[in-house]
Amino acid sequence: MIMKKLLITIDGPAGAGKTTVSRTLADRLGYRYIDTGALYRGVAYEVKSQGVNPKSETELADLCRRLQLGFKTEAKGLRLYSGETDISDRIRTPEISMLASSVSAIAVVREYLLDVQRDIGHRKEAVFEGRDMGTVVFPAADVKFFLNASLTTRALRRYEELKSESDQSLDTVEKDMQRRDTNDSTRSLAPLKPADDAIVIDSNDLSVQEVVDRMLSYIFAKG
Repeated sequence: MIMKKLLITIDGPAGAGKTTVSRTLADRLGYRYIDTGALYRGVAYEVKSQGVNPKSETELADLCRRLQLGFKTEAKGLRLYSGETDISDRIRTPEISMLASSVSAIAVVREYLLDVQRDIGHRKEAVFEGRDMGTVVFPAADVKFFLNASLTTRALRRYEELKSESDQSLDTVEKDMQRRDTNDSTRSLAPLKPADDAIVIDSNDLSVQEVVDRMLSYIFAKG
C-alpha cells in the first residue's frame, strides 16, 4: 500500500491507451484521474463555438481570459465544464481533436492551461494524463510514465472507438493520427516526448490490466 501522496503523470501519443490505463490506475490507487487532453479539447471547442481565429494569439489570449474550464466528478464520472455548461460529450470529435492539436501549440493557450493544471495538481493523489505532463507541467512529478504503441495499433484502437459515431475509414483515422503525431512531436513549444526520467511502456502486446499492473509495480517500489 502507498503511504505517500504521489503525483503521477502518464504521457504518450493518441491511441496508446492512456485514457483507459489512467482511469484504471487512478481507481486502483483511489486517486483522482485528470484528463488534461480534455482541457485542450475544451479550448478548441470554444474556439470553434465562438468563431475565434485559432491562429491569432490575440484572439486566443482574449478567449483564455474569459474561459472558466474545470472538472466536476458526477455519477457519469469526471465531466468537463466550460462555465456552467457540461461540454464533455461535445469535445470527442475528429474535428475538435485536430483543432486541439493546433491550438495546443500556441503559447497563450499552454500558459492558461498550465496554471489550471498545476492548481488541480497541488494536492497530489492524482494521475494526470496528457502529452507534456512529465516534461513541462509537472517536471518534479513523483512517478512519470510514457505509454506508447505503433501507429497501426493506435489507429486501429481509435477506429474501433469511433466507428459507431463516425464514418471515417481506418485509413483516414491512421492518416489523421499520423498528422497529429507529427504536429505534437515537432512543435517548438512542449513537443511530445518522454521525460528523461520517465518509465516508457510499450502497450502493443499488453492488455490494459497488464499495463496497469506494470505501472503499479513501479509505483509501489517508489512509495
